[in-house]
Amino acid sequence: MMATRSVTLVDALSTRGDASTARATRVAAVLFFAVFTAAAAQISIPLPFTQVPFTFQPTVVLLGGLMLGARLGAASQFLYLAAGIAGLPVFAASLSLPPGALRLLGPTGGYLMAYPLAAFLVGALAQRGFDRRYATSVLAMVLGLAVIYACGALWLSRTFAGGAAAGLTAAVMTGIAPFLLADLVKLAAAAGIVPGLWRLLGAEPRAPQR
Repeated sequence: MMATRSVTLVDALSTRGDASTARATRVAAVLFFAVFTAAAAQISIPLPFTQVPFTFQPTVVLLGGLMLGARLGAASQFLYLAAGIAGLPVFAASLSLPPGALRLLGPTGGYLMAYPLAAFLVGALAQRGFDRRYATSVLAMVLGLAVIYACGALWLSRTFAGGAAAGLTAAVMTGIAPFLLADLVKLAAAAGIVPGLWRLLGAEPRAPQR
């Protein structure tokens, strides 16, 4: 059976007014998550054994998709990347990684370029009702995190010598393994936000649509 579209949290908030208020709410939500992603990048911890810093960005990206839906979630991340390409200081501060648009061509470029894809996927699942319950919110965000990790590791593997297999193994060990547990803990904490907001709005949890 084809899935039917569910209302996302930003949809519910934007309908509490006239058409111009609804548009303003959606624009503000996109801008908020673009800025939130940039702010999360500033809390970065460089690690001596990898070129990938520890940041809170993946959690913010996935949370944005869950709240905004597919189209707006992806738009917030395209806006974030556009700001970085334009030279604004929105990427994680680093003495070794290239600045501005060149950051997308550097070793962490795969993670950054995966942000719109991950937000779109999580948002699409939110539009199927995955954002109404904690367990399905966790599932949606885990799948989005897998997209970020897969794209990031594949891109990072280009920087390792010794053949494609060796490069991918090294990329997984330095670009995924050190961050997996911490990202899952952050994700588990953040996944309760949207279902909690739905309860505050008085919406009944619904099973995901199939």
